[in-house]
Amino acid sequence: MSPRPQDDIIPLERSLWQDYVWPLAYVSEAYYDVGITRGDGEFRASFVRMPFDAPYERKPDGTDRLFAPHWEEPKAWGIVEGGRLAAVIGTAAESWSNRLRVTDFWVDEPLRRQGVGTALMDRAMGRARDEKRRALILETQSCNEKAIAFYLGYGFSLVGFDACCYSNRDLARREVRLELGMMLE
Repeated sequence: MSPRPQDDIIPLERSLWQDYVWPLAYVSEAYYDVGITRGDGEFRASFVRMPFDAPYERKPDGTDRLFAPHWEEPKAWGIVEGGRLAAVIGTAAESWSNRLRVTDFWVDEPLRRQGVGTALMDRAMGRARDEKRRALILETQSCNEKAIAFYLGYGFSLVGFDACCYSNRDLARREVRLELGMMLE
C-alpha cells in the first residue's frame, strides 16, 4: 500500500514558520453573486452561483503569512516538501467568543482531491473539540467557488458576510467576504 499524502501532516513550530508566506492561489469558474435589498422593515440577502465570463485567477500576493501577530494562540499543521509548504491549515483561538478560527488553509494543486484538505480540517476540528470551543469558523471569498464547495461538503454553513471587507467595491468585484461556521455544542 502506498503512503497517503495526509500521513505527512506535521505540526508547524511557530519559531520556524513565523511569517512564512504561503502561496494562496486558485482559479475559479464561478462565484456567488451577493444581492442585498432593503424593503419596508426588512433586509434580504441572496447568494446565487453564477459563472464568470472568463476564469477568475487569484495569484499569490505575499500577504498570506502564517502565525500573524494579531492571532491569539495560533497553531498550524502542514505538509512540508523540500523546505516549502505543500499544504497548510492555521488556527487561532477567539477567547472572547469561545470559537476557533481557521486562519489559513491551502493545499497545493498536486495534492488536491486526495484527502489532504479533509485531514487538515480534521486537525482544526480536533483542536476545537479538545479546547471545548463552541464553534469552528473561517473566512472565504464569494469568488472562491471550489473552497466554498469543500467547506459546505465538510459541514460548514454560511453564518455571515461582509460586503466591504477588502475594498469599497467588493460587490462589484465579486469578492465578498463570507463567514462560514460549524456549531459544535
